Amino acid sequence: MNALISVLPDHVANQIAAGEVVQRPASVVKELLENSIDAGATKITLSLKDAGKTAIVVTDDGSGMNSLDAELCFRRHATSKISSAEDLFNLNTRGFRGEAMASIAAVAHVQLKTKTADTGMGTNLKLEDGKITANLPYPGPAGSIVEVRNLFYSVPARRKFLKNDRIELRHCIDEFHRVALVHADIEWILKHDDKILFHLLPENRRRRISAIFGRKFDEKLVPIKESTDVVCVEGFVLKPEYAKKRRGEQFFFVNDRFMKSPYLHNAIREAFEEVLSAEHHPGYFLFFAG
Repeated sequence: MNALISVLPDHVANQIAAGEVVQRPASVVKELLENSIDAGATKITLSLKDAGKTAIVVTDDGSGMNSLDAELCFRRHATSKISSAEDLFNLNTRGFRGEAMASIAAVAHVQLKTKTADTGMGTNLKLEDGKITANLPYPGPAGSIVEVRNLFYSVPARRKFLKNDRIELRHCIDEFHRVALVHADIEWILKHDDKILFHLLPENRRRRISAIFGRKFDEKLVPIKESTDVVCVEGFVLKPEYAKKRRGEQFFFVNDRFMKSPYLHNAIREAFEEVLSAEHHPGYFLFFAG
């Protein structure tokens, strides 16, 4: 009897999963930066070439991985964050599904160099089509270096739909801003084509905002803080005279995760309706904690 249903090969399943996780270079940037944060890094460097189309390299001084974990992190559904469904309701880290690294490796050439502080020699893995092609010793410092090159080389139709470098770089910078704003205690460096675009030293949130958007930005900010039995909200709103006709400087963070909320955005616009015209958008950097 011939079966109509077949089990997809791993490399095909990973490419399909990549469609959910990796839409563009910025998607890879988000996943890799969040991994470095979860590793407890105090310094994270993001290097891009051709807006991430040619190369995305993330270097951190986090905890690193041993050789077994380095291999397992590229397996589908492999995760260090959860062991049961109940754990989903008590997550304090960024990624948890275990799909990101497998998905990225399915559509790019990936190299992982990683080492823990208590080992003499780390691990250097090279992957192609989601499969490990080389497993070498790595004598470098503790932490991790993830290199993602030739994104979508195996899916040329997906690569064709990427925008020009200016637009793709803008998306990557947006992701960088989102994690750098909420993690002001981390030193961040962003390079594009060997040029340093941002070098952010550890500081408080107000200074971090000014470091990203300009030194004169500090005078535009009005601090706010409000606590209820349900939620604590703190952060900054921009003075009404600095509102713009286009959206751009609107940031919501819930438990240190960036989010978009048309409902909350409209609520803030209503709060400003006495001092702003209908076509202007207020700026804000608001942090919610439950």
